[in-house]
Amino acid sequence: MTQRRATCRCGQLTATCTGEPVRVSVCHCLECQKRSGSAFAVQARWPQEQVVLAGTFHEWTRVGESGKPATFRFCPTCGATLTFVSASMPELTAVPVGAFADPTFPPPRFSVYESRRHPWTCVAGEDVERWD
Repeated sequence: MTQRRATCRCGQLTATCTGEPVRVSVCHCLECQKRSGSAFAVQARWPQEQVVLAGTFHEWTRVGESGKPATFRFCPTCGATLTFVSASMPELTAVPVGAFADPTFPPPRFSVYESRRHPWTCVAGEDVERWD
């Protein structure tokens, strides 16, 4: 079975994800832009029982544009968010794809909050579902 390992920037916090992600998506919402420091964020989701965290982390919860809370787990040393869980998909744990540092990671199949998308960005692929 496939195992992928994500790390924070300093490496003290890790997430080991077993199996293939059930969802890989791009989010253009303003809060994901802030979280990622980019024009969008890319994350992969697994069932919670397939993600094992190791290391020290802090949690922070906020209400998103959807009106539902999300809880973020981040490294207290380097500040990198390594996982988060949203009340809109409570059974799944999301991991930012960049934390895997793997250019062969599966591509996104969903692009959400398209109305917030910067006009100069593009999520390629005819099979990408797009939601506002």
